[in-house]
Amino acid sequence: MTTFRKDAADPDPQETREWIESLEAVVSAAGPERGRYLLKRVLQSASHLGAAPLGPLTTDYVNTIPASEEPTFPGDEQMERRIRRIVRWNAVAMVHRANSKYVGLGGHLSSYASSAALYEVGFNHFFRGKEHPGGGDHIFYQGHAAPGMYARAFMEGRIPVDLMNRFRRQVGETGLSSYPHPRLMPDFWEFPTVSMGLGPLCAIYQARFNKYLNNRGIKDTSEQRIWSFMGDGESDEPEAIGALSMAGREKLNNLIFVVNCNLQRLDGPVRGNGKIIQELETLFRGAGWNVIKVVWGPEWDELLDRDVDGVLMQRMNEIPDGQWQKYATVPGGYTRQHFFGTDPRLLEMVAHLSDEQIRKLRRGGHSYRKMYAAYARATASKDKPTVILAHTVKGWTLGEGFEGVNVTHQKKKMELAELRQFRDLLELPVSDEQLKEAPFYHPGMNSPEVEYMLARRAVLGGSLPKRRSQTTALVTPPAATYEEFKEGTKKGEASTTMVFARLFAKLLRDEKIGRRIVPIIPDEARTFGMDALFSMVGIYSSVGQLYEPVDKGKVLYYRESKDGQVLEEGINEAGSMASFIAAGTTYASHNEPMIPFYIFYSMFGFQRTGDLMWAAGDAMAKGFLLGATAGRTTLQGEGLQHDDGHSHVLAATLPNCVCYDPAYAYELATIIEDGLERMYGRDEKILYYITLYNENYSMPAMPDGARQGILKGLYRIQEAPKPLEQHVQLFGSGPILNDVIAAAKVLETYGVSSDIWSVTSYQQLRNDALECERLNRLHPNEPARIPYIQQALAGVEGPFIAASDHMKLLADFVARFIPGRFVPLGTEGFGMSDTRASLRRHFEIDCESIVLGALDGLRLDGKLSGSRVQEILSELGIDPDKVAPLSI
Repeated sequence: MTTFRKDAADPDPQETREWIESLEAVVSAAGPERGRYLLKRVLQSASHLGAAPLGPLTTDYVNTIPASEEPTFPGDEQMERRIRRIVRWNAVAMVHRANSKYVGLGGHLSSYASSAALYEVGFNHFFRGKEHPGGGDHIFYQGHAAPGMYARAFMEGRIPVDLMNRFRRQVGETGLSSYPHPRLMPDFWEFPTVSMGLGPLCAIYQARFNKYLNNRGIKDTSEQRIWSFMGDGESDEPEAIGALSMAGREKLNNLIFVVNCNLQRLDGPVRGNGKIIQELETLFRGAGWNVIKVVWGPEWDELLDRDVDGVLMQRMNEIPDGQWQKYATVPGGYTRQHFFGTDPRLLEMVAHLSDEQIRKLRRGGHSYRKMYAAYARATASKDKPTVILAHTVKGWTLGEGFEGVNVTHQKKKMELAELRQFRDLLELPVSDEQLKEAPFYHPGMNSPEVEYMLARRAVLGGSLPKRRSQTTALVTPPAATYEEFKEGTKKGEASTTMVFARLFAKLLRDEKIGRRIVPIIPDEARTFGMDALFSMVGIYSSVGQLYEPVDKGKVLYYRESKDGQVLEEGINEAGSMASFIAAGTTYASHNEPMIPFYIFYSMFGFQRTGDLMWAAGDAMAKGFLLGATAGRTTLQGEGLQHDDGHSHVLAATLPNCVCYDPAYAYELATIIEDGLERMYGRDEKILYYITLYNENYSMPAMPDGARQGILKGLYRIQEAPKPLEQHVQLFGSGPILNDVIAAAKVLETYGVSSDIWSVTSYQQLRNDALECERLNRLHPNEPARIPYIQQALAGVEGPFIAASDHMKLLADFVARFIPGRFVPLGTEGFGMSDTRASLRRHFEIDCESIVLGALDGLRLDGKLSGSRVQEILSELGIDPDKVAPLSI
């Protein structure tokens, strides 16, 4: 039976005691389920009577699990303490040594120091490795705690000492990456997490995707948990908390968040005047999560049991975080005076404790027993995700220059006296003479500590972190799949979006890869003409469809099912990208390759979620990113914040992203065919960005020999039968290729002949040219390599005019590799609403503007007079005094 605590605001303590004793009697006789049911009914009645309690969804600032309900700690606590101390030392030594020898390498000492117990309890008792029969857990480590993971792997013999000496030094030879970077350490790190907020977001969607794999019969993931470690300051990132309601709604009982609440962010307190643990409790509980608070260590249990008047709990509730940070840095006498000294009853409560004992009243996140109890309860959850809010001290055990002070995040090394104090606290056999070098300490592979560690990991399925490197190749669709698109539209017109929808439907029906395709759509399927997918393969729902859809009975009705294939993410590009990463990395995380196709408004792709796309590159995700409704002018009517003319420029910054801007059905089909083979047949760690447009036009048949040029980025689609004295080369991309073709006909009327080229990828042309330049520079005595663009344009007479529905900067990617005068035309400035014709005239990429660009190129080359260009300009109806698009 619990101790009754008085409340100063209670007008009738005797009545309150009777209610509490009645509840205790029910729970004692019939169990906690009966108690919960009675409270539920009482609250329902209170709501009906208008007497429901008001206020936040928070509990008192104490541990959720009382000491009486804590399970017995199953490990050797003394042994685990010794292990933790060695890991702590080596984590500090690694960062200290690196920054003592090399100025400015950086690293973090204090984050792992505060979270060591959080990880060690997990490693020794909960985190299941890849060899576990259930498949192993997925762990999203807090990025700044990476030194601790390296230090533990060092003790296990997985990282040799020479690598420990190469922390943050990876150029030229193997080294340890600054943070969890799978691309830089592909056998070690599984998920990139240090870009704040992305780790928690991706963990949620990884948990949901694991359920997706299970419900669709791809893989049994029922025994796999997802653990996400984050800092309390990270919760200020919208991405960190933006998907909490989805996790609650989906009842992701395979998901556990552990929030390291050391109350500090990089510059100072997270909530100096508030209480971040209480705030997060409200946030998570309101989103449908289990919340477990681990606020106080076991030293506080006795004091809380003696708190019959509730004064200690009231004092804990009222102290803001900035003051708790202060208490972490001062002697026990200060805490006695300023915390307990506010009430004689509190002073009496700690009268038997020395100042040193008061100083050692630990935060709960540093207690193995408290954290074990929290993890045990979290892993037993049956119907909800769980968050553990663990109260810690940043820089714990590192000494007074580090513990709880605002500058601790920026400190990269220790002074000799600080190292000596740290060594003494950890009781490690490192001599004073050795301290100057801050040596790594390893007790030996046959030591009791290492044998204990390895034994625990063997029981749990092997060491972590670890990433699978083996992959399974897929049999990609046969060439016949793409034939109809290479034949062109014999009648009628189509947009590249419509072409993609048709091709995508065929891929979904492919007997080899169809079930492995993951369509990801952020609530725009109808916009993209892809709503047929709803009834064709169904929308994934963890509970199926519990209602009769309003459009049931129609061919394209909205069908949800447990084994549905489409991830309809709602208006949520960040969540869609997190799903893309989860799907695109299953070849490593589950050894089950999946093929994500994420279709989105191109304007809201790299611009809005570029950080997640960069994380996808780090994680070596595979798949297709489809920027639909692309173009600054093609998406008529939508306006400034919808019209994309720059996504290809942004996409080109991602090193492993292959970018294409196709105009025709056969180009799109060829690109996707090649992408599937490269990623899933040959296991290239790349992803694709392809723009799709909503403008309908006739799709021609694929010219003979065009395949190489399509994939390389440039090929000629029309050659002048007889070049005239005045001759130009016209480049076009996407729908603007049609304006280029029209411009060629107009130019003929002015005595100018032209060749027409389709540019499918300025990025690929540039990358190839840069690589050739580099190789030639490094091998000056070998025959020079000629870039593809220069091979394709060899002997071709300019000037060269390039037009697309994107910024001029895109065409400028290849400007210096063009063998002649280059005139780029593009859509500079903000988008606006109007007809396509008006917009293209405004942005100076319509037929007449292309004609003018060609004529002016001839003028600059001395082949046409300025007066003649001026004369034709007037005939074309172009206003020479119109406002520049960039200035609007």
